[in-house]
Amino acid sequence: MTDLGGFRDHVAHVDLTAGDVSYAGIDDEDAKKYIGARGLGVKYVFDAGPDVDPMGPDNRLCFMNGPLTGTQTVMSGRIAVTTKSPLTGTVTDSHHGGWSGARLKWAGFDGLVFDGASDDPVYAVVEDGEVELRDASHVAGKGVHDTIDTLGEDVDGTVGRNVSVMAIGPGGENGVKYACIVNEDDRASGRGGTGAVMGSKNLKAVVVKSGTKMPKPADPETFQEGYQQAMQVIQESDVTAPNEGGLSLYGTNVLMNAGEEMDGLPTKNGKYTSTAAYRDAEGVDVDAERVSGENVRENILVDEPTCHSCPVACKKEVEVSVMHKGEELNVRTESYEYESAYALGPNSAHTERDEIAVMIERCNDMGVDTIEMGNMMAMAMEMSEEGKLDDLDEQLDWGDTERMIDLIDETAQRDGELPDALAEGANGLAERFDAHDNSLAVKGQTIPAYDPRCMKGMGIAYATSNRGACHLRAYTPSAEILGLPQKVDPYEYEGKGELTITFQDLHAISDSFDICKFNAFAEGIEEYVMQYNGMTGLDVTEDELIEAGKRIYTLERYYNNLNGFDGEDDSLPARFLEGGIPGQGASEGEYCELPEMKAEYYEGRGWVNGVVPDEKLDELDIDIGPGTGVSSGDSGVAPADD
Repeated sequence: MTDLGGFRDHVAHVDLTAGDVSYAGIDDEDAKKYIGARGLGVKYVFDAGPDVDPMGPDNRLCFMNGPLTGTQTVMSGRIAVTTKSPLTGTVTDSHHGGWSGARLKWAGFDGLVFDGASDDPVYAVVEDGEVELRDASHVAGKGVHDTIDTLGEDVDGTVGRNVSVMAIGPGGENGVKYACIVNEDDRASGRGGTGAVMGSKNLKAVVVKSGTKMPKPADPETFQEGYQQAMQVIQESDVTAPNEGGLSLYGTNVLMNAGEEMDGLPTKNGKYTSTAAYRDAEGVDVDAERVSGENVRENILVDEPTCHSCPVACKKEVEVSVMHKGEELNVRTESYEYESAYALGPNSAHTERDEIAVMIERCNDMGVDTIEMGNMMAMAMEMSEEGKLDDLDEQLDWGDTERMIDLIDETAQRDGELPDALAEGANGLAERFDAHDNSLAVKGQTIPAYDPRCMKGMGIAYATSNRGACHLRAYTPSAEILGLPQKVDPYEYEGKGELTITFQDLHAISDSFDICKFNAFAEGIEEYVMQYNGMTGLDVTEDELIEAGKRIYTLERYYNNLNGFDGEDDSLPARFLEGGIPGQGASEGEYCELPEMKAEYYEGRGWVNGVVPDEKLDELDIDIGPGTGVSSGDSGVAPADD
């Protein structure tokens, strides 16, 4: 049990096999060591045992908020979903914004832990400190949007006012390995296949009904000081300032033109480092500006909704009308994100703005990750060009937006040979067709929209991410593009190992609070400590909080080590490395110096060839599991699964 402020000390443990729900508090030591949300969620997943089938009933699925979620804290509307990923075989946590996390806290919970699997489709209703399982057969097979509307009526509430629904679509029900969980605001726990795990458990949705019962800080004076300081730096930042900063005006897609101009935008499955380089080399009519945040704001923006306690309002809701096979498609969707636009646009060899909006909406409704879906189609396009898909009943041409739109639905339904192959993810597709050199994946998860030939920090961040290629484990573009907290040369590789460690530890903290990472464009450890201490009543120092971030990141790596992952898995696609495809334009001739950065990174972490030595577990007070059996004097061979 814990009496720390910000916690409800109430977690539901749901046995889906038996249909039973029990309740427990949070161990006080765990709350202090792992903070909440991501950290506690990973601890719960670890407690279920690393050696589980991600799609089996023994895999654990956790919906967790943190001690700052649903409070007055700025940008505190996040929720973490933790589990073992069917896409990568690693531990994963995937977060979404909106109001789901806050409402879960207001409904009286710090988390929901799902074990087992139901024989029939069910959904969970969360209200007033209790969880009830209900029959979901009437929404089985439905898209996310229909499911949300239907279940909102079933619980006699108003979706978006006092009800949040977190649901899967056909992608999750059909075991697409990058299926996601989407809420009523089209915010997705997008990466790692959390929706596939939910589908394997026959859990169609989680519905949260609540009033607004915001936790009060244990130390109001300290909290208010931290809150006011956080608000001030957010309002003064060129990135986050409400109605003025780039993120507030254009959303995440403010980065499209920036990435293009520095030749750091992977294009045509990463063959080029910008659409300009692609256009110049092949004479095609592509231009990243057409799908940029500036273009979107000027032409198709209709609303700018926001999350709980967020003044930035980075979400950009758009409305488009597209002719598709003689039919007019009228789509209004949130939101036109940079990563989604990159994967479904330039990396798939086109820059058709409105068609991308249609694809984003379809991905959301089908419940599949926009980044993975776009990159999988780009991979298939390259494989088609090379003749590797000749045995299938169809090919996929570069930039064929008409086919891409339909292929999203077909992949979610696994309807056809190519869609079924795409549903297996990059590793599955590569294994089936001997196409590893066409994959842009790290540990099975494909890269987001930052080219590691240009931004070297992203190279080491992708490689060492515990959940596969990811920009959100360590957002080095903050320093490499935006100059925050200070500007570093994106092409310089020295020092990027240490930079990545710093960002990984800080993001582990914010993900465990659980607050939006975008606060890090303005806030730092000082603001974090004041708000955390003020809310919880603790008196931790900056160093102690950073150590908690290290502990969380190391626990994740330890989990992966027990599943056989080591430094060999901290790799990058060959085209980004020396001897691969060089960068073009401003990045001409560049490649990612991964071996040098890995050596610096492992030294900074105190790991041995990507494996956590037992001395490091002791140092960070990680006292669960068998240990890796590796010491700092070993060569660092990963342990066997037994």
